[in-house]
Amino acid sequence: MKIYFASDHAGFLMKDELIPFVKSLGFEVEDCGAFVFNKEDDYPDFIKKAAEAVSKSPEDGKAIILGGSGEGEDMVADKFPNVRSAEYYGGNLEIIKLSREHNDANILSLGARFLSLEEAKEAVKLWLETPFSKEKRHKRRIDKIN
Repeated sequence: MKIYFASDHAGFLMKDELIPFVKSLGFEVEDCGAFVFNKEDDYPDFIKKAAEAVSKSPEDGKAIILGGSGEGEDMVADKFPNVRSAEYYGGNLEIIKLSREHNDANILSLGARFLSLEEAKEAVKLWLETPFSKEKRHKRRIDKIN
């Protein structure tokens, strides 16, 4: 499975730390940018690339997107068909598990200004390792979202 990464300036440094971490977990990774730190960049320019990739092939890939809060990035991602983006900026990790088990989230949006690198790694690992439950009620709800 391929994991697409995207971030603006606020998530740039964390993205560059998470990519080798996710590779070490055995995943193929594609960086959709930003490729250089530019405090004037706009997150939709990068997030849309990752969201489009997941939208076109939701069975073959997931994405991890980053920004200051993760909120705007989450909003951009959810504009694409077949995308179910979950946002995390700290706190109880149960929300990470539930986003996968109940909602089959295929994009994780991280608020880089609210997470340490270790917290982000823990959340990413849990999110990537947690399968969708495939329970009938959850499938029904996802069908309604779609």
